[in-house]
Amino acid sequence: MSDSIHPDDITIIRPPSKWPSLKFGELYDYRELLYFLTWRDINVRYKQTLLGIAWALIQPFFMMVIFTIFFGKMAKVPSEGIPYPIFSYSGVLLWTYFSHAVTMSSNSVVSQSNLITKIYFPRLLMPVAAATAGLIDYFIALSILCLMMIWYGVTPNPAILFLPFSVLFSYMAAIGVGMWLSALNVKYRDIRYVVPFLIQLWLFATPVIYPNTLVPEKYRWLISLNPMSGVIDAHRACILGHKSIDWYSLGISLATTIVLLITGIFYFRRMEEDFADII
Repeated sequence: MSDSIHPDDITIIRPPSKWPSLKFGELYDYRELLYFLTWRDINVRYKQTLLGIAWALIQPFFMMVIFTIFFGKMAKVPSEGIPYPIFSYSGVLLWTYFSHAVTMSSNSVVSQSNLITKIYFPRLLMPVAAATAGLIDYFIALSILCLMMIWYGVTPNPAILFLPFSVLFSYMAAIGVGMWLSALNVKYRDIRYVVPFLIQLWLFATPVIYPNTLVPEKYRWLISLNPMSGVIDAHRACILGHKSIDWYSLGISLATTIVLLITGIFYFRRMEEDFADII
């Protein structure tokens, strides 16, 4: 018998580097687990609920009703020449997805601590699965917007083809913010109290209930630094077709989204080695 050792039988253990590897190939290898975690999040959300998936319709619809009464009727907020109910709902629809995805992602690691301490898998899948599960609610609630478009006689134009990209950009933003908050939540449990407050403030800093044209043009670049600002405006424009997409605002928001996503992944990867010890 030969005493030689085959190179494939040697495992080299190195200390973690200062800049952790993103290991995207590993995420692909665990794609079935991502599907399982996503489907489990969907099932848990509606398990033992009286109305089930109807909650995906109730929340954005009643937010639209309240905003229409107080901002559309009483405050007379401009709506770019289209009926305020459909104007606000087209923004609320995407915002509801984003806010829910960020909330669930921020708590995804802490709420599944039993998995982290028992088996190995890319922890990155947890906030990604939480953000992915929320897409189901978005597409369910989109049916209400379709009915409203028929009611108000709004006909989509070719810009509607941009709709998947606006959803994709909000998905990326939710993951980026979720990565930061979920990693911070493991170390600082105050984050779970900060997130609802942050979401409330973020709503009014985003053109959901008002058009971005309400902001003076010289300051518009500042509000566009909000990753959801340009995306929601583009989402509304491509669905309702009442104006062209503001590519300048969208470009700034997308740049912010990419920065949040990349830095969020790096920070999460760097912190995840200590999750099992801290959580």
